[in-house]
Amino acid sequence: MKQSLKSVILILLIGITSISFGQTGYQNPIIQGFHPDPSVCRVGDDYYIVNSSFEYFPGVPVFHSKDLVNWEQIGYCLTRDSQLPLQKCGASGGIYATTIRYNEGVFYMITTNVSGLGNFIVTTTNPAGEWSEPIKVETTGIDPDLFFENGKVYVCNTEGKMGIQMNQIDIKTGKRIGEMRHIWRGTGGRYAEGPHIYKKDGLYYLMISEGGTEYGHKITIARSKELMGPYMSNPANPILTHADEEKQEAPIQGTGHADLVQAADGSWWMVCLAFRPAKGRFHILGRETYLAPVVWTENSWPVVNGNGTIDLNMKVKTLPQVPFKKEIKRVEFDDSKLGFEWNYLRNPVRENYSLTEKKGFLTLKATEVGLDWADTPTFLGRRQEHFDFEASTEMEFNLSGENDEAGITVLMNNTHHYKLSVKIQGGKKVLGISNRLGGFYFSSGKTVALKSGTVKLKVLGSRDYYTFYYAQGKDDFTELGKCDTYFLASEVAGGFTGNYIGLFATGNGHKTKAKASFDWFDYKPL
Repeated sequence: MKQSLKSVILILLIGITSISFGQTGYQNPIIQGFHPDPSVCRVGDDYYIVNSSFEYFPGVPVFHSKDLVNWEQIGYCLTRDSQLPLQKCGASGGIYATTIRYNEGVFYMITTNVSGLGNFIVTTTNPAGEWSEPIKVETTGIDPDLFFENGKVYVCNTEGKMGIQMNQIDIKTGKRIGEMRHIWRGTGGRYAEGPHIYKKDGLYYLMISEGGTEYGHKITIARSKELMGPYMSNPANPILTHADEEKQEAPIQGTGHADLVQAADGSWWMVCLAFRPAKGRFHILGRETYLAPVVWTENSWPVVNGNGTIDLNMKVKTLPQVPFKKEIKRVEFDDSKLGFEWNYLRNPVRENYSLTEKKGFLTLKATEVGLDWADTPTFLGRRQEHFDFEASTEMEFNLSGENDEAGITVLMNNTHHYKLSVKIQGGKKVLGISNRLGGFYFSSGKTVALKSGTVKLKVLGSRDYYTFYYAQGKDDFTELGKCDTYFLASEVAGGFTGNYIGLFATGNGHKTKAKASFDWFDYKPL
């Protein structure tokens, strides 16, 4: 009995210790769905991540954590058209890789709008609030990094086949100071990009990505006694990759584009992007954000997770975890603002969206711009974050012309998407599935005539198919057809984004007064 009591006490003490001094294990990815190019910084015991956002608005989501494992979105860096001009930008244009840094009470986010301003910086003292107007940075190339030292500020970025370059800037004006210097071309992999500079034990470390953000992606690192080089490559490069034989069939692929942070307890961690193939060699969720521990002793090279790879189930010691209440619940459109999960395609025409025209509804006003255009359709969507999910909505529609259309879409980009939508054919309102796959348009499944009243639309996702359903009145959902996920995979559709589940209304090239009002929207993982 005494021995049993001692065992119970020992178990309790171990549990208390794990809560107080660190816990074991977490699940990757730490931020699911299309959240690529993560950059991280720490302020005290608070951690912040930003991600690239390409043609979607608002731009550059901001996440906060207390433990590097549990992340909550707190806002966006770019919420105004003046910060983020995206008019007419093509698919996977707009905002490329981002970097977030903190210096003397100010947060800095530097990135590249490849469809507009080029390289620029925005600042704030509150990352959950509004960020400044952009300061254009006098440097070429993409993927800029900021490094602060002794009152000076340096920008490090990539310039095509020239590799990684660096120059000093005036942080207030963005103007270049002195010469530009090319400092490293990497280890020979293509697309040396995504650089970040760190200083540790008197040495400067330059970490980059190579191989392209695909199956050959990898992280390499070099160091120098001087900031401007020359940089010597780590003999053990790459420090992270799944392109080797050991991990070439792993459920995580394309590991790369990473950033390092030292935690409040002195431990080191890496955030990076990678993707999870849905089936075969094809992925549909986009590039996601992953976490790995790093061992980095004095005057050594960093070692990622012991062997330079990562896993979905990370059985490693973590910081004491501080989870927050995270639930995905039905959106009733009763609030005056939309949640952070929602995005527009490019700069929205705001008068085409209303949460007040019909109380408790999201009303979309159609324009001639369609989902097939590299423009600004009346579209509002949220990321697909899970392979297996259910998304549904209930829609009222006021369509008057043969070209009018409204409904729900699974969208990779303007040339690859599926639609479950209401149209007018022969004077009757009908529901059907239509597809845009590259240069081809076609319908799949059957078309049904609708009764008067609202219609419920549902998409059921899996690794293999998007299956579409509808219902009216008190009827149960009826399957209308299914579409292969393959055609919306990044390897087929191209680009750097992931799939969205969106609501839309359009006149498909014709002026229209059509409207669609959505009573609610429900997204849930299965």
